[in-house]
Amino acid sequence: MSKLMLDLAQLGMRFPTPKGEFVALRDVNLKIKQGEFVSLIGHSGCGKSTVLNLVAGLLDATDGGVIVDGREVDGPGPERAVVFQNHSLLPWLTVYQNVELAVKQVAKGKSKAEVKELVEHYLELIQMQHASDKKPDEISGGMKQRVGIARALALQPKVLLMDEPFGALDALTRAHLQDSLMRIQAELNNTVIMITHDVDEAVLLSDKIVMMTNGPAATIGEVLDIELDRPRNRVVLAEDAMYQKYRQSVLKFLYEKQSKVEPLVTKEPAKSETKPTAKSA
Repeated sequence: MSKLMLDLAQLGMRFPTPKGEFVALRDVNLKIKQGEFVSLIGHSGCGKSTVLNLVAGLLDATDGGVIVDGREVDGPGPERAVVFQNHSLLPWLTVYQNVELAVKQVAKGKSKAEVKELVEHYLELIQMQHASDKKPDEISGGMKQRVGIARALALQPKVLLMDEPFGALDALTRAHLQDSLMRIQAELNNTVIMITHDVDEAVLLSDKIVMMTNGPAATIGEVLDIELDRPRNRVVLAEDAMYQKYRQSVLKFLYEKQSKVEPLVTKEPAKSETKPTAKSA
């Protein structure tokens, strides 16, 4: 049985403002096992990024806490790596050098040959060996994001945190990277938490979908366990009844239970009201 990797207990975040205290998150409780892929989904402003930043140690929780592999988070650490929507590659370094930079942080005492072997391993994982000598401005957006993922994986994190990593990509590139991520995660057995606004992406990739309520004072509304066999094929799943059921459950939560759109209310005009003429209209 997989061990507990992440424990979010009574997690809350309050920010001071000129108008008083703003409660961004309250009472977030979540347990994630080693090797699980968890998606956070919800409307804008529901605290998804705040949760991710608290797990990453980029913010200090004002309430509750985060425990990673038995230790409480009190700041950033090498056991957690973050992939942002913006790849954040160093533009003056090649693809190889960007990944090498991360490898060297965790490969203390290793020989040059061992470092080279590790860099080539991560480039192979993301299928970017052919572009190892290219600089970021010489490769496509999808390739840059793949290098960003490889750099994060090179840190050998226990937990990989991803903030809409494919949000800025076209649909075809996005699909290829989703498939790559599933393959890599299956091989490395990393625990992954990913923020997404894409329902299909969440169902395809996840073992668990965490649906957030609207802010302020956002919290976890529902948690949906995705019990679809792996490896997953998007073409086959498109006609799978369980896939469609999961998809509808998430859509129902987002657009019925947590809809930000005010319902359209129509009423019959009062008897004393008269319809405007074309001229007055």
